[in-house]
Amino acid sequence: MDLGLKGHRVIVTAGASGIGRAIADAFRSEGAVVTVCDVDEAALATVEGMAAAKVDVADRDAVAAFMAQSIEAMGGLDCLVNNAGIAGPTGGVEDIAPDGWDDTLAVCLTSQFNTTRCAVDALKASGNASILNLSSLAGRVGFAMRSPYAAAKWGVIGFTKSLALELGPHGIRANAILPGLVAGDRQRRVLEAKSQRLGQTFEETEAQAFSHVSIKEYVTPQQIADQCLFLASYRGRTTSGQAISICGDTQKLA
Repeated sequence: MDLGLKGHRVIVTAGASGIGRAIADAFRSEGAVVTVCDVDEAALATVEGMAAAKVDVADRDAVAAFMAQSIEAMGGLDCLVNNAGIAGPTGGVEDIAPDGWDDTLAVCLTSQFNTTRCAVDALKASGNASILNLSSLAGRVGFAMRSPYAAAKWGVIGFTKSLALELGPHGIRANAILPGLVAGDRQRRVLEAKSQRLGQTFEETEAQAFSHVSIKEYVTPQQIADQCLFLASYRGRTTSGQAISICGDTQKLA
């Protein structure tokens, strides 16, 4: 299916590996012009066919410079994918260090403000503009022992819905993507941390997590990328302000 994304100008944060890389590669496979940023130099070294830069998305000045340079190099912007995020600390709220809270919100939530504020003028000039913000199922159901992460991801949904209302009259749509249990090293690290906290095996923690999922398999990064392609394409032109779960019908994050 031709989604009409050839020449589409896209920026993906944290796009050198994991979900971000899958999204960036998917856009590139459709003929889009893609620029990614990341903090992982080793992952950035593996990026081919796309412009790539080392950027800490929590650094507002660095983000502003990156966005300006990228938009100028691509001759505009059609889609901003705010994918950057960190897992944050695992533990009871009384045990979480304030720095852990601050860092999680800075990367998972404030970074999306940092990029979006720099993208709006360029997006207004696009004939098919969209913002895709990665949230999480934790932003819909909460997540015990992961309060900084859940708080940030709930914030992403509020930010997204506000953008949809504010920018819709300018032809810019905004949607949030809420992955559930995603295959990959990051999800494994989260489950391992929780296993250690609870004093149980990884397999027990994994089984507990899937006990609340109707489709008992991990979501793949490619499935998330496929949803992003549709939302960024003209076929998704009337979808905005939505929090779209890609989670196998997860009712609770255990």
